[in-house]
Amino acid sequence: MTKSSRIVLYFIALVAATLLVFVAYTWAMLHISYSDGERAGYLQKFSTRGWICKTWEGEILLTSMPGAIPEKFEFSVRDENVAKQLTDATGKRVILSYAQHKGVPTQCFGETEYYITKVQVQP
Repeated sequence: MTKSSRIVLYFIALVAATLLVFVAYTWAMLHISYSDGERAGYLQKFSTRGWICKTWEGEILLTSMPGAIPEKFEFSVRDENVAKQLTDATGKRVILSYAQHKGVPTQCFGETEYYITKVQVQP
């Protein structure tokens, strides 16, 4: 084996190892949640966004007391069934169960770190 072919082989191995580490890191960030919880409020907007990677993004208004200024909670959705439920619930009061995933390396999985896992529509 010549020296130049060994260098090419090392380069290919380095690229493959880097790609493998990136894939493993992305998988871990998407499957290990930093925190889990629920938020309740009125679903204000829900849509798909993105130029290349289309993601479901939404926002609910959280109200703690009548007359208080509502706080916005922005979230992302990866599950198509949850997205369908949220589309049908626009304008209604909902309780959203979420998992927070910090460190996701790209916005192709969602623009926020809060991923909705379950939706309950309130009467």
